[in-house]
Amino acid sequence: MKDISRQLQQRRKAAWLGGGQHRIDAQHKRGKLTARERLELLLDEGSFEEFDMFVTHRSTEFGMEDDRPAGDGVVTGWGTINGRMVYAYAQDFTVFGGSLSETHANKICKIQDMAIRNGAPLIGLNDSGGARIQEGVASLAGYAGVFQRNILASGVIPQISVVMGPCAGGAVYSPAITDFTFMTRGSSYMFVTGPEVVKAVTNEVVTAEELGGADTHTRKSGVADAAFENDVETLTETRRLFDFLPLSNRDTAPTRPFFDDPLRIEPSLDTLIPENPNAPYDMRELVLKIADEGDFFEIQRDFAANILCGFIRIEGRTIGVVANQPMVLAGCLDIDSSRKAARFVRLCDAFSIPILTLIDVPGFLPGTDQEWGGIISHGAKLAFAYGEATVPKVTIITRKAYGGAYIVMSSKQLGGDINYAWPTAEVAVMGAKGAVEILHRKELDDPDRVLELTEEYEDRFANPFKAAERGLIDEVIQPRSTRRRVARAFASLRNKSQQTPWKKHDNLPL
Repeated sequence: MKDISRQLQQRRKAAWLGGGQHRIDAQHKRGKLTARERLELLLDEGSFEEFDMFVTHRSTEFGMEDDRPAGDGVVTGWGTINGRMVYAYAQDFTVFGGSLSETHANKICKIQDMAIRNGAPLIGLNDSGGARIQEGVASLAGYAGVFQRNILASGVIPQISVVMGPCAGGAVYSPAITDFTFMTRGSSYMFVTGPEVVKAVTNEVVTAEELGGADTHTRKSGVADAAFENDVETLTETRRLFDFLPLSNRDTAPTRPFFDDPLRIEPSLDTLIPENPNAPYDMRELVLKIADEGDFFEIQRDFAANILCGFIRIEGRTIGVVANQPMVLAGCLDIDSSRKAARFVRLCDAFSIPILTLIDVPGFLPGTDQEWGGIISHGAKLAFAYGEATVPKVTIITRKAYGGAYIVMSSKQLGGDINYAWPTAEVAVMGAKGAVEILHRKELDDPDRVLELTEEYEDRFANPFKAAERGLIDEVIQPRSTRRRVARAFASLRNKSQQTPWKKHDNLPL
């Protein structure tokens, strides 16, 4: 028995070392943690239960039979985050550069299957050089197995991808399918084809960082939801995000203790809207003043900044927030913001997270780039997402709510459950200036008459009362009471039940 126990300990020590101490030291010199160190930071202390520690690859090509490290480049298992169960895997760059082999993929697929069966989220820590070339098509088939399970798990359990090193070629599609993707600045990148291939095919000279670094994917492509400075911050923020999410689509998001009065009055909100109707203001200020303790976890902050998406808590319960941002493009909807908001709304609906929508939108962004880029179909995605969502939906109109852009932002006819407006709200087909130019074309030569007509239109329509008279607005509320009204609205909707026609799946205008 002693010999067997000693052998077990020796095998475990070898597995813990991965590719060896010299490769661990090299990982540390790059400012990166090892796979096991990352899991220790991500999960509660002492909670990790590892599976398949002693699995080795089966390849016999190119001398691979002489090098069979235990674990085969990925650490898999389950643990807890703040006491709640989660499955996780971490690719080990010290073993064959974290490359994916047939057995490496099987380990990941096994954990994915367990997460789906047991209704617990899955977090993948990606740090891999791609498919293991020595195994050829077997490694490619492994990627397909991972993708298939990502697809089956979508909308069933939350899936979080954390890119903490290279992620190239076919490997990028797993993070792209999952619900959230985080990256680490300076050490992570994602691209389908690397800089060398790009140069050979298109003659473009570009670095890996420029092509697929964290800033590229958080600011330009929108592939990543956030980027952080180092491994420690990335994993800490992953834990923070996890706390907002339910374990599965059959569960509810956790209710956390709160110390913020739901009936709190915020007099400062009475002066949030500028006197000049075209002057910007920061919608993020309103979000923070509605949220418990001012805690807002923003998603894709640096991408399509004309719309805000993220999570807050009200009375300790998770709420998804979608809000126009007048500080950027005057809060207009464009292609990127429509896609960003639509995906977020669908995620909230999939996991039964109520949605708060804050509206100040003058319309869709005009221009040939937008029209030729398909703003019609992208705007339809947002309408589709709100229209199909059956979770509780509360809407606040703070200022402009014009035309089709207002309609697709959880308007009453699109299924908004409770729709409030501030006294400063302007619910209309378009702004007064544009309306006058269309309605009174023959009188545009007289500036005084134009001014008179504009003021007349504003008096009649640049307010929330016409909409309220028709029941399109449930109540006109004082800005200072917004947190109280929102808290009570969501409390009244906690038992909401809505049935939709049976379908195999919808046909979202992709």
